Amino acid sequence: MTRLLIVGPPGAGKGTQSTLISEELGIVAISTGDIFRANIKGQTELGKEAQKYVDAGELVPDSVTNRMVEDRLTWEDAKDGFLLDGYPRNRTQVSAMDEILARLGVELDVVLELTADREELISRLVKRAETDGRTDDNEDVIRHRLEVFDSETAPMIEEYRQRGLLKQVDGLGSVEDVNARIMQAIKSS
Repeated sequence: MTRLLIVGPPGAGKGTQSTLISEELGIVAISTGDIFRANIKGQTELGKEAQKYVDAGELVPDSVTNRMVEDRLTWEDAKDGFLLDGYPRNRTQVSAMDEILARLGVELDVVLELTADREELISRLVKRAETDGRTDDNEDVIRHRLEVFDSETAPMIEEYRQRGLLKQVDGLGSVEDVNARIMQAIKSS
């Protein structure tokens, strides 16, 4: 069984690598974005609650996010392992994740951090925004997203480093090269 978190700044390739890791290890890749969309589309109680915040242009509070993640981790496809992308994002959510995993009677095996040069990330994200036609995703917005990542997520990453769970992997290079480095990091843990 393998239970992983994947973290890294926007543009580091988490989504692409999550799919590959999931296929290679035979575990489900769970993105918090997918959890939100599924709950909102399915009109679950949590989805209805989240929709109120989304409609008001507000962030969905941690309490709702935590309950959605816990619910998703109880599904049958997550019993033999999972790769979680997008949660936890801060130290408060790390504490909640600890409680969720304790209730489920499981522990994390590895926290993968994809690292990348800041200017390379900005270049990637600007190109992606142009390709996807996202005019709102300009360089200033991207730099702000990276600053938010640094301030919110860096303390969380440090927490996992202190626990001995963190494996840093260079996220630059071909998809195949990055994936090979990730699989080596997982095997060495």
